[in-house]
Amino acid sequence: MARVKAMPGLRAEVRRTAPSLAAALALGLLAALAVGPTGANAATPEPVVMVTDPVSEPETTASQDPPPTEEPTDPLPTDPAPETTAPAPETTPPPPVTTAPEVPPAPTTTAPAPGGPPTAVPPVAPPPPVPPVRPPPPGSAAPPPSPLGVQVTTEDVTLTEAYWNAASTAATLQVTVNNTGTTAQRIRLSYTLPAGLTDVGTKGCTAAGNGTYRCGAWTAEAGVRFSALLRLRVDGTAWKQMPLAGSVQVVADAPGVPGEAKDDQGFAVLFPPGPPAPGIALAADEVAFDISGAASTLALRLGNTGAVDAAGRVEVVLPPGVTVPTPPPGCVAVDPTRTRCDAGLVAAGKTAELRLPVEATPEAQREAPLSGAVIGQLDPRSGATRQLQMSFRITAAAALATPVVSPPAPTGSQGVLPGGAANNDGGMTSVQRTAIILIVVSALLVVLALTLATISLRRRLNGPAPGPAPNPVE
Repeated sequence: MARVKAMPGLRAEVRRTAPSLAAALALGLLAALAVGPTGANAATPEPVVMVTDPVSEPETTASQDPPPTEEPTDPLPTDPAPETTAPAPETTPPPPVTTAPEVPPAPTTTAPAPGGPPTAVPPVAPPPPVPPVRPPPPGSAAPPPSPLGVQVTTEDVTLTEAYWNAASTAATLQVTVNNTGTTAQRIRLSYTLPAGLTDVGTKGCTAAGNGTYRCGAWTAEAGVRFSALLRLRVDGTAWKQMPLAGSVQVVADAPGVPGEAKDDQGFAVLFPPGPPAPGIALAADEVAFDISGAASTLALRLGNTGAVDAAGRVEVVLPPGVTVPTPPPGCVAVDPTRTRCDAGLVAAGKTAELRLPVEATPEAQREAPLSGAVIGQLDPRSGATRQLQMSFRITAAAALATPVVSPPAPTGSQGVLPGGAANNDGGMTSVQRTAIILIVVSALLVVLALTLATISLRRRLNGPAPGPAPNPVE
């Protein structure tokens, strides 16, 4: 049977192109194999465990009070919410410590020579065993979260205009306690009253001296919230000592659980403008610090409601830790907590407005709500000097903020990229970017080699056909 004769030029071209194509393919494969394990390891993040806070159900009113477990015997009047059980936090067990099993090599043989016995090939040495993954040392592991947790919130003691016409005024302070832990706890409550305020027989609470009162203990299940009303009395002369503020503290513990959880929050005693005086009006806005703790602003308004123009003056008194860092023009710092401002001439029927920057230390913000006082004065061209004073509220978001607890990041061994170790460039690390660049370059080189070989072959095929080759001599 006749054989098809290949053109010598085509055979020569194939021989010249084949080494270039093989070299380009080999280069691409080597680059891909070199970066493959690194890219695979870098692109595979370790699992991250999410820890979520338990969500409690809405609070409703129950008919029974939680009984105290220790003296005094009379409990606070409470309004307990239904007991709810917080779900246990989800946890992921640590991966078991394992080593790669040693697989015995399978015996291999080569094809026997014609007429001879099979020749055994020496077994290939097994790969070295993978070292076991050691757990992190005891000192580096984060301790398990405590099942204890408690939170207290308070209302303010707000007085009405009737305060100025009474020798003393009865008031109530509402306190709400929430078991934010994951176990049943025994919660103890105490509170401190400022000068001019006294307790008038709150059930279950006794005086401990220096304006401090201690109450009994209550056993509350996880997620339970209850409220208490503290019965207070405000003296008719307490306004002379404004600003006034107190605080409430709670301590929680559980049998068999080490340590205890604590929380405290302040409350403000807010007086209306007074004592009443004709021809003058005074108002002050609330001061609020956001979660960043940056400086806030206090806005004041001094009004002349009389028929004669008067020179106005305002004096601001702040609690410890709250200051006016830079008094505006017309204002001067009398002491660290007191600033005096000249309001200028306030015409009859007009109102002068002042704005003062206010700063607070982190400690003062955590004790909020607090109260400050402002004293306004008008000195008319004729007639007696008129004066009013009032208190204003100071709040801070930091007082209600709780620290965010994050699970510790897993510790990876050498050569393994820990989960979350990514930058802002699309979530890829430098190792991943390098691997992708090398793979792309290798692919481009392969495509370029194939393109050159194809072009060269087409040129040869489109050229003039060579003459027939002579038959070989047989």
